[in-house]
Amino acid sequence: MLRAGIVGLPNVGKSTLFNALVANAKAEAANFPFCTIEPNVGVVSVPDKRLEVLAKISNSQKIVPTRIEFVDIAGLVKGASEGEGLGNKFLANIREVDAIVHVVRCFDDDDIIHVSGSVDPVRDIEIINLELSLADLAQIERRIERVRKQAKKEKTAQQELEVLEQLATALNDGGSVRQIKLTEEEELIIKPLGLLTKKPVIYGTNVAEDDLAEGNEWVEQVKQYAAEENSKVVVISAQVESELVELSESETQDFLEALGVPEGGLKSLIKATYELLGLRTYLTTGETESRAWTIVAGMKAPQAAGVIHTDFQKKFIKAETIAFQDLVDHGSKAAAKEKGLVRFEGKDYVVQEGDVIEFKVGG
Repeated sequence: MLRAGIVGLPNVGKSTLFNALVANAKAEAANFPFCTIEPNVGVVSVPDKRLEVLAKISNSQKIVPTRIEFVDIAGLVKGASEGEGLGNKFLANIREVDAIVHVVRCFDDDDIIHVSGSVDPVRDIEIINLELSLADLAQIERRIERVRKQAKKEKTAQQELEVLEQLATALNDGGSVRQIKLTEEEELIIKPLGLLTKKPVIYGTNVAEDDLAEGNEWVEQVKQYAAEENSKVVVISAQVESELVELSESETQDFLEALGVPEGGLKSLIKATYELLGLRTYLTTGETESRAWTIVAGMKAPQAAGVIHTDFQKKFIKAETIAFQDLVDHGSKAAAKEKGLVRFEGKDYVVQEGDVIEFKVGG
């Protein structure tokens, strides 16, 4: 399951946002630093209206959307890389996620304390990014010390040393690991380290309700910063998300339209996460269930089958495939098959977004 860690300085709206995203979560959203000591975890379904359509066509007994796990990680502070403010524990929690949702405060409110005394999102971003970089650098330097002796005798150790030294230089120059272009082999070398600045980042600019549609000057500053490192930005309002929890689906749509925004922050955040990580969704459908499955873009049919069960990948024969829209347009697989729209794809087929697939496997 995809895991996204929500990070940020204390009192930027992290836990309020988390509570809204996973409405039944129990994270405490108090107005003081370190209110979240243990990482709170909430699993949310990824909205996909295609599943409802497929369920009607197949008379499915249930719908199973794909899911994403949000982890609310307690507020980091300056010095976290050296253990300040429970820093070591928080950094360890970040290592376990696939992507980082970095919430930054882009609203002014005298009633909510700012840990640095004023609103300055780029400064806040740089505080956390520096702590993540320092933590990575310390880890890389420890690894370099271990590998240096081996490198005199072993070629693989020499290769690792060269990569590590390249990363150390970049971090010392103020960069991040995700900005460095690495070969597939180099990626495999550093993967066990779980480097924090290798994680892809989405900046969640937390704004007041009135700024949700158009943003503000602080949001523009964050967008400029993110563009320089190829990260994504989602404008979101923890205040609005908290209000949406109490509304019905129709009331939610009316409320969002009144604010001038097309969708809630959860959908925007999920879309950005999928885009950032290069994820795709394929679908399966039948009388038992209609279900969505998450894969990485470029996956071939056997790998995609393996997401359902490892045996499906090992025993893959072919994939009976039809595009979602073709199935909908013709009302059934049988009707679409008559038009030649159902295909039997082999091991080299790259699964596409929205493919509706039935895998054929051997005994």
